[in-house]
Amino acid sequence: MKLGVLALQGDFIEHQTMLERLGVEVQQVRLPSHLEGLAGLIIPGGESTTIGKLAVDFGLLEPLREFGRQRAIWGTCAGAIFLSKDVGRPQPLLELMDITVQRNAFGRQVDSFETDLDVSFMGKEYNGRPFHAVFIRAPIIEKVYGNARALITLGDGRIVAAQQGKLLATSFHPELTGDDRFHRYFVELAR
Repeated sequence: MKLGVLALQGDFIEHQTMLERLGVEVQQVRLPSHLEGLAGLIIPGGESTTIGKLAVDFGLLEPLREFGRQRAIWGTCAGAIFLSKDVGRPQPLLELMDITVQRNAFGRQVDSFETDLDVSFMGKEYNGRPFHAVFIRAPIIEKVYGNARALITLGDGRIVAAQQGKLLATSFHPELTGDDRFHRYFVELAR
């Protein structure tokens, strides 16, 4: 199985490193032709407006939408914003997931934080251990509707992970931890 990592901007190398550690073949995606033969794609954190503008400039917006209608996509932080249908302001989005996202919902860079999350939805990958998550200028998923469902909420009820079929969105950065359970979960989702 071969997975792609959108390599326009942001921390795509960290995702690639995690996947390669799991023995997965990885293709960096910068052009529509790079999507051929991939079982799934990760859209990394970074700056969602920049990722969207570059996707338009590289002719990737429609090919990514078509890819996501058939195969697995996981968006982390800015990638989750890019996957959503609505962010309350105009910017290029894939509009694939039935989620509304609020950008920078936890405040500025200095308000970044780490916390343990309940990931019991993962089944065998859970192993009774919480997931230590890193939030950096993170968005929240304000609303899930349609075919999307919330996977993880914080103690105050704010949603930080959601899934819709083979589409996965997380507000935080699993690629910045030594814990590869989210990457394993996505590999299974992409099969």
